[in-house]
Amino acid sequence: MHSGWGILVTIAGVPETLEVIDRRRIVITDPKIPMANQPYHFAADLEFSQAEKHIANCAVTSERLALSAVEGLLQELKERHFRIIGTSILMGSGRTLPELEKILSAHPLIHTADGEFFRNAVRKSCEELRIPVTAIIERELDEQAKSTFGNGAAHIKKRVETMGASIGPPWTKDHKSAALAAAMMLT
Repeated sequence: MHSGWGILVTIAGVPETLEVIDRRRIVITDPKIPMANQPYHFAADLEFSQAEKHIANCAVTSERLALSAVEGLLQELKERHFRIIGTSILMGSGRTLPELEKILSAHPLIHTADGEFFRNAVRKSCEELRIPVTAIIERELDEQAKSTFGNGAAHIKKRVETMGASIGPPWTKDHKSAALAAAMMLT
C-alpha cells in the first residue's frame, strides 16, 4: 500500500508452478476529501477535535473503498472458480503507534501513521470478509521467504521475478513483493 492506493496480486498453484490469476491497482481515497491520501499530514495543521474528525472521516471512506475493492476481486475470483485461502499484507515497521496527540506532534510518526492507515483499511476489509490475514513486515520479506521455502527460496524468488513476462507490464517491485508474499500463503 502507498498513500491512498495499493497493488493486489492474486496467485494460484504450488510454489513450483505459481501463476498470476489477477493483479490490480486499487485506490482507497476519495479525491473530494482534502489530503485524503495523507490524512495525518493534513490533520497535523488542524485543531485537535477537527484532526480527529478528519482522520475518522478518511478512515470510514478508505475502509469502505477497500472493502468494495476486495469484495469485487473476491466475486470475480469466485466466478472463475477460485477459492481464497488467505492474504498477506506488507506492513511498515510493525511497531504500535502512540495516541493521536503524540502522532500529530512528531513528523516521523505522521509518516508512519499515514503508511499504516491504508494498510489497516485493507486489513480490516479482509477481516470483515473473513479472509485470514498474515502481516509481513516488508523489509523482512526476503527473510520470511527463506524461512518459508528453505533451500527453494531462491527458485521461488526467481519465478516471481519472471512471472511478469507471461502477463506483460506492469510488473514492478510492488507486484513482485506482493506475489512473493502471496506465494507464502500457498505453502
